[in-house]
Amino acid sequence: MAETTDTQDTGLPEALRFRSPAPLVDIGANLTHDSFARDLPATLQRAREAGVDTLILTGTDLAHAEQASAMAREHAGLYATAGLHPHAASEWSSALKAGMRELLRRPEVVAVGECGLDFNRNFSTPAEQERALEAQLGLAAESGLPLFLHERDAGERLHQILHAWRDDIRRAVVHCFTGEQRSLHRYLDLDLHIGLTGWLCDERRGHHLRDLVRDIPLERLMVETDCPYLLPRNLPAKLKGRRHEPALLPWIVREIAHWRGNSEAEMAAATTTTAQRFFQLEAQGTPTRPSKEGH
Repeated sequence: MAETTDTQDTGLPEALRFRSPAPLVDIGANLTHDSFARDLPATLQRAREAGVDTLILTGTDLAHAEQASAMAREHAGLYATAGLHPHAASEWSSALKAGMRELLRRPEVVAVGECGLDFNRNFSTPAEQERALEAQLGLAAESGLPLFLHERDAGERLHQILHAWRDDIRRAVVHCFTGEQRSLHRYLDLDLHIGLTGWLCDERRGHHLRDLVRDIPLERLMVETDCPYLLPRNLPAKLKGRRHEPALLPWIVREIAHWRGNSEAEMAAATTTTAQRFFQLEAQGTPTRPSKEGH
């Protein structure tokens, strides 16, 4: 795993000196998190220096989706999603739906989500989660935008719901996939995309993914940090504060490439091409809004 190069010593800690051999797209960055408020410009600069040229900022509720949209309008290379996380599904209402519908009309908002099911913590009841998910599937069908999906301990039920909706939605990605082989293959059978994070770098719980990554076709695989969460545990040096950030995406790509048997350059180029196609990002940085034809 020698292709990701360390940049020249710029005063950055060793863990932030990697550069991708090709431009990367981080499809899941929670830059609206309070931990980035103090140094967002520096965070974006480190990402660019690492070769992470494009970031999709995750909107997990109306307020954070608004914030992500505003950041995307202010900074080049940034886009946003808009949705309600299953943890907050009990908050779903007609007013919230109207607010989300308005956000989804903005050119910088490129996906519906983060939405889905989380039966691990059940901060909202399963019934509330399913109600909010179905409503957001309706917004995806209405807008023609792809889905940015969350799933934890709910693979069977999410598969059932998505199977029923599959003819009505264009594209969907199960972000931060951490599941088992059965869930992965069922998602792939539905022609879904898969997002991988630094979970693969966790010796306590990510080992099973190292065997599964070979099962994901390159044209269905995308990469993400899910920062500030899921800091890779196998970084070559400790990072002060333990906050994950987009500049570390090349390290995750290095790990995925190693376990798949691809070169880093091939992995970087393929995941970027897939993300650009999935989110319909044109080279000049303006998303192509989907038409209703063929929906």
